[in-house]
Amino acid sequence: QVQFLESGGALAHPGEPLTLSCATSGFTFSEYGMSWYRQAPGKEREWVARISNGGLNTKYADSVKGRFIISRDNEKNLLYLAIRNLEPEDTAVYYCNAAGNPFNYWGQGTLVTVSS
Repeated sequence: QVQFLESGGALAHPGEPLTLSCATSGFTFSEYGMSWYRQAPGKEREWVARISNGGLNTKYADSVKGRFIISRDNEKNLLYLAIRNLEPEDTAVYYCNAAGNPFNYWGQGTLVTVSS
């Protein structure tokens, strides 16, 4: 059974850093590209960042480029999203998933709230 368990969300102030984690199970993690998505209040879920299965290639949405870093640990089946210089517009529930949602499954996500 595929599972994604996101964690690390918090209430933070603008300009602060934050790192999100995603523990995965139920599939061969190292064979899949992985992505982070987010859903802000009242908005559709949007793609944020992607990393190739081996971790060598990454891609980011323009809105987060330069502030977000996606990484992975294939030994531990973990995905990370390091956020620096948080902005109020980063307030959202953050989800991890295999790129393209091949399993048709979403975890519960982790809430990031950025407020002064």
